[in-house]
Amino acid sequence: MAPRRTERLDDRGQTVIEFTGTLPLILVTLALLWQAALVGYTFSLAGNAADKGVRAGTVGGAAACRAAAGEDMPGAWAAEYDCGADGDLYRTTARVQVPLLFPGGFDLPISIDGEAAVPHEDRGW
Repeated sequence: MAPRRTERLDDRGQTVIEFTGTLPLILVTLALLWQAALVGYTFSLAGNAADKGVRAGTVGGAAACRAAAGEDMPGAWAAEYDCGADGDLYRTTARVQVPLLFPGGFDLPISIDGEAAVPHEDRGW
């Protein structure tokens, strides 16, 4: 018995096949958006660390600068701080590694620098 015309042209299951084909594209897009959010958050962390470090360092020196810069840095982010005088300014640079997909795992081979500078506080009132 030959199949009827309606059974041959039936497209049941087509949606499942299309979804299965586009699922990897959807997952890659979500991963890229998540990575972009992590990069943006790393920019925010680096800038905040530099601002806090330079604020404390101009009065308390390099040790206070490093302590203040690392105070709000989450433990999963790798960061280095460079604090010191530069002429009439006190400068702080916070170099923060960008994590790959989730903090605490692997880092991308790029870092984001947050920089801040303020005039030295006059201590001789």
